[in-house]
Amino acid sequence: MNLNTKRPRRNRKSEAIRAMVQETHIQPSQLIYPFFLMDGLAQKTEISSMPGIFRQTVDMALLEAEACMALGLKNFILFPAIDEQHKDRYASYSYHPECYYLRAIREFKARFPDCTIITDVAMDPYSSDGHDGIYENGKILNDETLSVLDKMALAQATAGADILGPSDMMDGRVGHLRKALDANGFNQVSIMSYTAKYASCFYGPFRDALDSAPKHGNKLSYQMSPPNAREALIEAALDEEEGADFLMVKPALAYLDIIAKLKSASNLPIVAYNVSGEYAMIKAAAANGWIDEQRAVEEVLMSIKRAGADIIITYFAKQYLQARLAKA
Repeated sequence: MNLNTKRPRRNRKSEAIRAMVQETHIQPSQLIYPFFLMDGLAQKTEISSMPGIFRQTVDMALLEAEACMALGLKNFILFPAIDEQHKDRYASYSYHPECYYLRAIREFKARFPDCTIITDVAMDPYSSDGHDGIYENGKILNDETLSVLDKMALAQATAGADILGPSDMMDGRVGHLRKALDANGFNQVSIMSYTAKYASCFYGPFRDALDSAPKHGNKLSYQMSPPNAREALIEAALDEEEGADFLMVKPALAYLDIIAKLKSASNLPIVAYNVSGEYAMIKAAAANGWIDEQRAVEEVLMSIKRAGADIIITYFAKQYLQARLAKA
C-alpha cells in the first residue's frame, strides 16, 4: 500500500474542517455550577484558594445565577457554609425549619423555576465533628447516620430541590433515601449519588470555603481508597440497584479511568466533579504565567467529557461559557 494515501492531516487542515469532524462537544445543559452560600445579606467574599469563586449570601448568589442563566447555564449545586453556633454532633440544623440553606433552595426555585437545583446531603457542613456521619469513639456510625440523612433529604425536598446529592459515602444511603422520599410523596425528586467519591487531596480549597474539615481523624473509612478501581464498580452496582438516577465520580482528573469504567458498566448518566483542587491548580499555574488558562480549561473539560462523563460539575462552567460566547 502506498502510505501517502493515508493522510489524517487532511481532516485537520482548516478550522472549519476541524470543527466539522470534532468528536466531543460540551453543551451548557451538560454543566453544573457550584455555589458556596452563607447566611446574611449583601455579602460576597472571595475564597483565597479559589480565585474567582466566592462564598456569598443568597441574595448575591441569585444575582450570579441570573448572569449564568443568560449564558444558558441553568444547573446549580448549592453548598452551605454553616456558623459554628449551629453545629452539633447530629447536624440537627440541616433540617431545622429556620435553616438558611433550606430558604436558599426555596428562593432559587421561586426566582428561577426553570433552573435545576441540586443539593448536598451530608452531615459535615453541619457537624461539630466535621465528618459526613455520626462520629463516636473514633468511628463513623453508618446506620445511625442514615436517619439523619433522611431528615435532611426530606427537608431539602420539601424546600423544592430537584435533585439530592448524597455525598456522605455511607453504605445503603441511596436506598434509604429513596424509600424515605417515596414514602413522603417525593417520588419525582432525583438522587445524584456520589458513587465513587475518593479520599482525595484535591478537596482542600472546598473545605476552606465551607470550613468543613474533620476536627478529628480522617475520612478514609468511608471515602474510597485512590488505588482501587474495581471497588467503584461495586459501588455503582449498589447505587443503581438502590434507586440512584445519576452516578458520580469525584474527583475527575485523577480518575478519568473510573469515569470510563462507570460509563461502560451503567446506562445511567455519569456525572464527574471537577473539584476545587483541580480548579486551584489551573488558576495558580495561569497566575504564574506557566499555562494558557483558557486553553487549559477547555482541555480539562474536554478530557472529562471524552472519558465518558455525560455531565460535569465545575467551577469553570461560567468562565467556559463566557469565553465560548466571546469567540462566537
